[in-house]
Amino acid sequence: MARFAVILPAAGRSSRFGGMEKKPFLSLAGRPIWQRSAEQFWNRDEVSKVYIVIAPEDRDDFRRRFGHLLAFSNAEVVDGGAERWESVANALARIPTDVEFVAIHDAVRPLVSGSLIDAVFRAAQQHGAAMLAIPVADTLKHVDATTHHVTATVSRSGLWQAQTPQVFRRDWLLEAYAQRHTITAPITDDAQLLETVGHPVVVVPGSPLNLKITTKADFELAEAILAARAAKSRSSSEPRWGAFDDEAIW
Repeated sequence: MARFAVILPAAGRSSRFGGMEKKPFLSLAGRPIWQRSAEQFWNRDEVSKVYIVIAPEDRDDFRRRFGHLLAFSNAEVVDGGAERWESVANALARIPTDVEFVAIHDAVRPLVSGSLIDAVFRAAQQHGAAMLAIPVADTLKHVDATTHHVTATVSRSGLWQAQTPQVFRRDWLLEAYAQRHTITAPITDDAQLLETVGHPVVVVPGSPLNLKITTKADFELAEAILAARAAKSRSSSEPRWGAFDDEAIW
């Protein structure tokens, strides 16, 4: 069985969300968002460890509030850097050399399913680099930043919206990060970094439910999805007396 390490960057400033508390630490239906993301991985047999990357200034508060959640989990807290890529690099340096693959997953993407993780893990083993994504469904407009006038309609043909986890061979990821300082173009995700240094990344169909919590509207949508899942679970666990009686007769 191939071994995977999982990196959860959670050191961002959450500036687009607003409020006093950073997004990963907010409670979502009774559990912090970062935990809902991490627990999708830390009980998997093929995962060696989950590395939760937080800002150094959050370290003491994080351990005080969430230390009990980490006590019996397969997770480790890592100090982040000034930029996201520096945070990932800090975690990457902690991963043992015998781990073959590294998955990077947004700490604020808590609704990823086990079946999606299965699929992207399999694809990474087959191709060396894989990511979840969904086809762009809506019409895209290029808009002037000052006037807000539409300047062009962009074809959505062949366009996919990136999701996580993104999963890579560890040696490929190390190679890419070793060259990060030489790349002047803006890099917005780890898959782009792999592409830039010459490693192709295969796309695995994701799900619109695997949303990233960026705004308060995203948070409310995630709450609604979890509430719907809980209601469905309760409904499916209720006794189906008619079916039970029929079976009892036979």
